[in-house]
Amino acid sequence: MPFDEFDSVDRKIMNIIQAAFPMVEEPYKAIADTVGTTEEDVIDRIEVLHRKNVVRQIGAIFDTRKLKYQSMLVAMRFPEDKLDKAAQFLNRHPGISHNYERGGHFNLWFTIAVPPDRSLDDEVRMLGELTGAISTRLLPTIKFFKIGVNFDMVKGKSDATEGYRPEDQGTTSTTSPEVTQDVIDYVKVMQEDLPRVSRPFDAMAEQLDMTVEQLFARADELVEKKIMRRYSAVLHHRRAGFSSNAMIVWKVPEERSEEIGTIMAQHPAVTHCYQRPIYEDWPYSHFTMVHGTSEEECERFGEEIADATGMNERQLVYSLREYKKTRVRYFVEDEFVIEELQPIS
Repeated sequence: MPFDEFDSVDRKIMNIIQAAFPMVEEPYKAIADTVGTTEEDVIDRIEVLHRKNVVRQIGAIFDTRKLKYQSMLVAMRFPEDKLDKAAQFLNRHPGISHNYERGGHFNLWFTIAVPPDRSLDDEVRMLGELTGAISTRLLPTIKFFKIGVNFDMVKGKSDATEGYRPEDQGTTSTTSPEVTQDVIDYVKVMQEDLPRVSRPFDAMAEQLDMTVEQLFARADELVEKKIMRRYSAVLHHRRAGFSSNAMIVWKVPEERSEEIGTIMAQHPAVTHCYQRPIYEDWPYSHFTMVHGTSEEECERFGEEIADATGMNERQLVYSLREYKKTRVRYFVEDEFVIEELQPIS
């Protein structure tokens, strides 16, 4: 959708809720007070944006690794006539949060997370066999440089200025806090979409046998422990006006990996930045995701990153079709038992 589909109040609301949705007893009233309208108007506007799939979901974002889940990016190649059916099959997996058709040799890319009692490599291997993938490349994170998705809806540009967290590099720390049953119960409730009612947190607190104040205090505690990143909305970037997104992949010398990754992460249009393994048929180690209002804007971002880093060997891998984009749903593995599934024909 073009930017002119949204008035100034819609844009201000989207800026607020994607950055940090207010965790107060009457959050929609708090938003209304900020943007100069009524609580009822804010609820109605968000409901319309939700129906149009501009605002996908409002809920808690948790750190996959701190919950002891294993995750990675996976690239697969399918015959064109099998791609759609394979993608729909993969969408059923609760740990697959992003699933895209992209241009290039590997035409399906998805992220997957599985709990610690399952083998991530085995899970991906079985999914490849069940869907009939021609080839599969496992691309786990070697170094994490940034995750900071943010779209400035008022100015009409990607503004991921935050997100570089060098302390989060690598895999799950052995010193990360224990995931107790009360944390699991909290995650299962708080990961669901927030209702559009005046006091939406009341029912969630009741589910957890807490007061609303205790619900918010637990959120603060989990943020401090870095188990929970934040409570916010996810926008559909295309429907919000950012019609192009490119995964810009780069050849980077190993000895300069951290230096270059850090520079890439500082670009405000880069929402994700990772170092991943290379293969003979995939020599690109650094992945930077950018979102723009056009392919020309994405290409300009690539030129700016190249100028800043001195790295020139790159590919812009564009999303051609979105099959799935949501948040990982944790602790719901009983909804998808892979060993019981039959291969697709």
